[in-house]
Amino acid sequence: MKKNFKFYIIIWAIFLVLYNLTVFLIKPVVPGYVINYDARFWISWGVIIATYIGQLFCSKLTFDSKNNEKLFLNIPLITQSYTSLVVATIAGTALMLIPDCPMWIAAIVCAAVLGLSVISIIKAKVAADIVSETDDKIKAQTSFIKTLIVDAESLMSRAQNETAKAAAKKVYEAVRYSDPMSHDGLSSIESEIAIKFNQFAGEVTANSEDITTIAEELIVLISDRNKRCRLLK
Repeated sequence: MKKNFKFYIIIWAIFLVLYNLTVFLIKPVVPGYVINYDARFWISWGVIIATYIGQLFCSKLTFDSKNNEKLFLNIPLITQSYTSLVVATIAGTALMLIPDCPMWIAAIVCAAVLGLSVISIIKAKVAADIVSETDDKIKAQTSFIKTLIVDAESLMSRAQNETAKAAAKKVYEAVRYSDPMSHDGLSSIESEIAIKFNQFAGEVTANSEDITTIAEELIVLISDRNKRCRLLK
């Protein structure tokens, strides 16, 4: 992603240079073209440059995302910053070109554009952070069951006889259809399930005769966990 940002910053720099060359060289190049480098001009130009810098900062935040999921969540941030850049460039350039435009009008328009841009960007960033935090929380709350499902499925393939395979399948089905959401109030019984599952895995590997009994005990613990899980919602 950092490599992509290097290409992006090159394109960004090219557009910034081209815009400034156009603004500052059009007067001497085009005969009869009138533009005054007054306060109105510098206010408009300053806001445009500020949005260029802000857009680059937002792009860096987006490309610095640790994974594709967070990159996707930050896409609205770069979209909003790009939109703000376009609006500021159009509004600022128009203010530069309007003959005898009062400075106070330029100041109000530029302040409004800049303010709305900042608000929209902040909203996009806050929304991305909220969704990211929610996703991280859900992943943490579902990690126990998801991990147990993977382990139970793997255990079925390691069973050596029909009794072990049947017991492993029952445990897998019990885990597979369990409520994936965990809770602090389930920590004790989930610890029991983890201990019992490790015991069950050892029995499956050893082809013990106690496989069925331990499987039933594990299934009962999983059922109790699901009942408690429903009560905690």
